Amino acid sequence: MFGKLSQFLRSRSRARKLEHYAIPDDLWARTIASLPFVARYGEADRAALRELATLFIADKEYSTAHDLPLTDEMVVSVAVQACVPILRLGMAWYRGWHGIVLYPGEFLIRKTVEDEYGLVHGVEEEASGEAWEHGPVILSWPDVSAPGAGVDAGDGMPPDTYNVVIHEFAHKLDMLDGEADGVPPFSRVLHPDVNAEQWAEDFLAEYDTFADACDAVPERAWDHPERLPPRMRVIDPYGAEAPTEFFAVASESFFVEPYGLRQHWPAVYRALAVFYRQDPGAALP
Repeated sequence: MFGKLSQFLRSRSRARKLEHYAIPDDLWARTIASLPFVARYGEADRAALRELATLFIADKEYSTAHDLPLTDEMVVSVAVQACVPILRLGMAWYRGWHGIVLYPGEFLIRKTVEDEYGLVHGVEEEASGEAWEHGPVILSWPDVSAPGAGVDAGDGMPPDTYNVVIHEFAHKLDMLDGEADGVPPFSRVLHPDVNAEQWAEDFLAEYDTFADACDAVPERAWDHPERLPPRMRVIDPYGAEAPTEFFAVASESFFVEPYGLRQHWPAVYRALAVFYRQDPGAALP
């Protein structure tokens, strides 16, 4: 009896949220038009994404820094991009935190790093995004509003796979079972046939391969990325910094440029397809 009552109340709450926070048709259309990688989804998936983004807006608290005005366009753009990775996972995968902070540009973050001698130093660096464990996601709005298109312009340059929202929310998924380590948690319900230990072993082996490949590229070659082999242009070299960054930048490529990732890093593509329960490159050549 009480189980049925609880389910009924959750259903009513969901319906109220979908009605109260409904995304207007014109705003939805403009948002999708600005995100080519979202436009690839079929009608049913876009409808599911719209519903999920609506629930995201109802659940999360948006704020801005330095007097940046918060607009409906900003709220919806972040929500849609953030919900792409959880389209087949659900809102529960963003549980345990509520805040999203938008800055008018890049911001300074302070962190500690350990050098090759084991000494720890405090450093400051500019960032376009940061995800805190159990805390907010902080984003530079100019970076959010100009995500990578995942489209080759035909001028020899690689597709732009940059997407700060997917990157930071991939970190959030990675953190769901503790400190970010490049290995997200798996669900017995959603991933019944996945051997999590084997997945981690395979994915971290791909990280090692990628990091070694980046190390083999001469420093001066990074000044002319268009001259690099295609395999080295699909995943941002920042992914060589640590497994958690590799998971985040590979996730950007998986959603923004799935064909290139599938072609040049097939094992990475397959691993992410298993976790995210999506196959965005399936309909591509």
